[in-house]
Amino acid sequence: MRSYLDFEKPIAELEGRIDDLRGMQANQAGASADVREEIEKLETKAQKLLLDTYANLSRWQKASVARHAARPHFMEYVNGLTEDFTPLAGDRMFGEDQAIIGGTARFRGRSIMIMGHEKGRDTKSRLKHNFGMARPEGYRKAMRLMDMAERFNLPVVTLVDTSGAFPGKGAEERGQAEAIARSTEKCLALGAPLISVIVGEGGSGGAVALAAANKVLMMEHAIYSVISPEGCASILWKDAQGKGENKAPDAAEAMKISARDLQELKVIDDIVPEPLGGAHRDPALAIERLGDKIEETIQDLEKLSPDQLRAQRRQKFLDIGRSLAV
Repeated sequence: MRSYLDFEKPIAELEGRIDDLRGMQANQAGASADVREEIEKLETKAQKLLLDTYANLSRWQKASVARHAARPHFMEYVNGLTEDFTPLAGDRMFGEDQAIIGGTARFRGRSIMIMGHEKGRDTKSRLKHNFGMARPEGYRKAMRLMDMAERFNLPVVTLVDTSGAFPGKGAEERGQAEAIARSTEKCLALGAPLISVIVGEGGSGGAVALAAANKVLMMEHAIYSVISPEGCASILWKDAQGKGENKAPDAAEAMKISARDLQELKVIDDIVPEPLGGAHRDPALAIERLGDKIEETIQDLEKLSPDQLRAQRRQKFLDIGRSLAV
């Protein structure tokens, strides 16, 4: 059963009516022409409403789409895009972090290193993967895998989908900030092609630690920001835990968290179009489109030497700083 967001209620009503008529049609020996005609009219109306709705989403509505429970997650991208995925575990210092998964795989005829945040799909898996919020050992594992990729000249693909790094006491005691900084540094110094994709939420340093890449792509309805809209609102307007007026939508607008905003600011390089109604409506098509864009990007970056890759990456982020400072 499809799950609808709050702003999709008119769409839900139309599609519910369509489902009712289809059920009536299935239960009848011969459906009347009137029923078939009504279904066709409602389908056309629902498609137009879906198109109009998604063409005019606010930034806060995009945040809801980016967090949709049915949106493809890391392992679904891995299963849809690669073969022979071999997960590699542990940071060789403390333990295994399940919020970041990574390993070698075959992608359209070439070997790659692929890693990213996994949020989990149900309660059990979400707890296992800590809702995609990595601890220090997750970022140290990512660094280890990047070192391996550089040693064997493998392109690195990272899929970012996290509200942020885990802020718990244990994570801080084990050097969370240092691990994030070192992972970001490793991305910038990597001598192999690095492509990062914001597939859902890209939150704070927990996202940047895997996204300081040669090319940063972003799914059409993903979001990318230094803090969540709710976190920003809680700081600026003391709006937390239901106290006071909800200012998160205002924060989302002010922060410019959408793919289009970030492309205009040159924070990201390209936007991957999603199926109409978001990636959760047609995950297979969303995954295929992302695969096409990743393949195209790898082909471009493979032409560069390790020194050219580092120089290009360095210049990219220096240019972001200069453009935003003006």
